[in-house]
Amino acid sequence: MILTLAFIACVIFSILGLWHWYWALGGSLGKAAAIPEVNGSPVFMPSALGTAFVGLALISFAALIAGASGLLEMPIPRPVLGGFSYGLAILMLVRAVGEFRLVGFFKRVRGSEFAQWDTWVYSPLCLFLSIVSFSVAIHNVA
Repeated sequence: MILTLAFIACVIFSILGLWHWYWALGGSLGKAAAIPEVNGSPVFMPSALGTAFVGLALISFAALIAGASGLLEMPIPRPVLGGFSYGLAILMLVRAVGEFRLVGFFKRVRGSEFAQWDTWVYSPLCLFLSIVSFSVAIHNVA
């Protein structure tokens, strides 16, 4: 079961990473729903380099989960990768909970396209990825 969940998480992280690279290269599909807004204005405008870096981080998360779960052989011991998986689990949980204003389950700013996607897709997805990362970590470190 853990391998199936790890595989699903790897696919999700990879798709998200590739999607960010698409945006970094100038793509626009889905971009309007990806940035928090206040009063109809984006809170920030990510640079192409920053977006590409996020894409690289997401692909790295896929590799981490693949290595820690045993889906991919890596030169780093699985218990070490499992330890990093704990960090990823915490990161994804923090993203799911949010910062209590613009993102996460407990955000106060609602009503924008981003806020709706965040409530129904982004935050639950981050919670799922947190649970899988934590499960992979426990499997390797406990």
